[in-house]
Amino acid sequence: QVQVVESGGGLVQAGGSLRLSCAASGRFISINDMGWYRQVPGNERELVATITRGGSANYADSVKGRFTISRDNAKNTVYLQMNSLQPEDTAVYYCNIKARVRILEYDYWGQGTQVTVSS
Repeated sequence: QVQVVESGGGLVQAGGSLRLSCAASGRFISINDMGWYRQVPGNERELVATITRGGSANYADSVKGRFTISRDNAKNTVYLQMNSLQPEDTAVYYCNIKARVRILEYDYWGQGTQVTVSS
């Protein structure tokens, strides 16, 4: 069993910053890619950023230059630093990890954390 717990969401004014954290725990052999996704009611969940175990990052075009993803492999934790937030960044943000359990890799999701940006 793998648990994924997010923290750090909240309400911020446009132009402000927030930092999201996501920690994984439980029984797994290793954690491979980690990432952040977001979803607005009525829309599909969309990729925000992902990061490999080696530290290679990938970003959605809409957040490039404003958001930074990072990870601490020793703590099984991934972070998302969000700067210059805009109202269109308002969404529920979900953490995703790809963990190897026995010989297979599985996707695990956090419960989601609300980010609201006021204009």
